[in-house]
Amino acid sequence: MTAVTIRPAVRDDLPGLRRVIDGVGLFPSDMLDGMVAPFLDGRAGTGEFWLTVDGDAGPISVGYCAPERMTEGTWNMLLIAVDPVRQGAGVGAAMMAETERLLAESGQRILLVETSGLPEFERTRAFYRGLGYDEEARIRDFYQAGEDKVVFRKALGGGA
Repeated sequence: MTAVTIRPAVRDDLPGLRRVIDGVGLFPSDMLDGMVAPFLDGRAGTGEFWLTVDGDAGPISVGYCAPERMTEGTWNMLLIAVDPVRQGAGVGAAMMAETERLLAESGQRILLVETSGLPEFERTRAFYRGLGYDEEARIRDFYQAGEDKVVFRKALGGGA
């Protein structure tokens, strides 16, 4: 993989981020504006952050990470998406590494990632295992009947 530029998302990134989200089909991209508005407007207050990876024609990846309420130093990577054309080239791994670096530098302890337990998400689960995440929990029938939530965990060094 060639080097990528990872930086905080800005308002001008929204059209490209919507394209990425539409490409992976995680959720309707028209929800993005409301989700990212507190961060872009400086109202996030909790320290949550949104990152993007620049490509030749705009953003090719998006990541959203927020602290877990009522915890000390535990964060959740709530969204990571890479343009399907760029998947498998290390962009997602670079996004996760940068997120881990930012959190570790600020003394955070744990990063969680949640995903589906459906067979079609095995590649996603393998991605997290390959980055050193441990499957910490599985909540049966969480998303809907027959679809578990799988929680991965990685210690960041700050006393975890």
